[in-house]
Amino acid sequence: MENQVTPERRPVVLSAIQPTSIPTIGNYFGALKNWQTMSEDNDCLFAVADLHALTVHPEPAKLRQQIIEMYATLLSLGLSPEKNIIFIQSMVHAHAELAWILDCYTMFGEAQRMTQFKDKSQKHADNVNVGLFAYPVLMAADILLYQADYVPVGADQKQHLEIARDIAERFNNLRGATFKLPEPYIGKIGARVMSLQDPTQKMSKSDVNPKASVFLFDSPDLIMKKFKSAVTDSEAQVRYADGKDGINNLMSIYSCCTGLDFDAIEKEFEGKGYGDFKVRVAEAVIEEIRPVQEEYARLMKDKAFLMQTANEGAEKASRIAYRTLQKAKKKVGLIVDK
Repeated sequence: MENQVTPERRPVVLSAIQPTSIPTIGNYFGALKNWQTMSEDNDCLFAVADLHALTVHPEPAKLRQQIIEMYATLLSLGLSPEKNIIFIQSMVHAHAELAWILDCYTMFGEAQRMTQFKDKSQKHADNVNVGLFAYPVLMAADILLYQADYVPVGADQKQHLEIARDIAERFNNLRGATFKLPEPYIGKIGARVMSLQDPTQKMSKSDVNPKASVFLFDSPDLIMKKFKSAVTDSEAQVRYADGKDGINNLMSIYSCCTGLDFDAIEKEFEGKGYGDFKVRVAEAVIEEIRPVQEEYARLMKDKAFLMQTANEGAEKASRIAYRTLQKAKKKVGLIVDK
């Protein structure tokens, strides 16, 4: 069943983020910053994907804290819980229930071919659990429960969206039209922020070098320190060119913060050295994320509000998810609630 978005209703977009680490400015400029804009033209659901985090056996108390922190992060981005549905995945029971049904409509071979499963199995050979293997099926349930028209996906998640479509299509062919086939969301393209220490590699939350990544809630002093130690080149001229990966990366980050194009940035720093440029980039980043940091700090002092908002979000999400789950259960022959 292909997407049929009628003018009377806005497209549904689902985005989910795991709570296991603080986002970097790469995550922020590449995706999170655009989520608010995305919600202006679409009916958006934003989820903290805490069930997905269980595959690595996190310490329970730490995970609970990280879930709250990530939920507060979503709100601190300016995403309104009145205009969007912002929820914690595990608080909507339909996710786990539909995932089991979809497991039974997923072929072992296609799940085994998932690149992320292969990569993580090699990295964590001592913990290749069934949850890691079935991870894409739970992701499919996340998407299909809300009849999402679109899902924002990076290159590393594109394969997971494809298998979600395959599962949905197989189910629809066998049991009748039930799920909408989701498409990748093509919105405003965010910047691809690279590592400050190896600018040929994407900035990563899991980089072992503490100087390589700037996190959304790093202190201003730490942000300044990291940018001052950023890898550049020996030319000492601020210009965008092949072979100047470090400076190109800093110029991209500065452009994200200021809206200036590369020509304007080159003119602004004409005759100035890399030291001046690094300081200015750091200052621009500090100023860009200051409102997010301030709102996050305010929200984390009000846990009662966070939990109330999370419960309200889960109730809204559950109402939508329940309808789809009941439909799927009926189609496979299970007894459904009256």
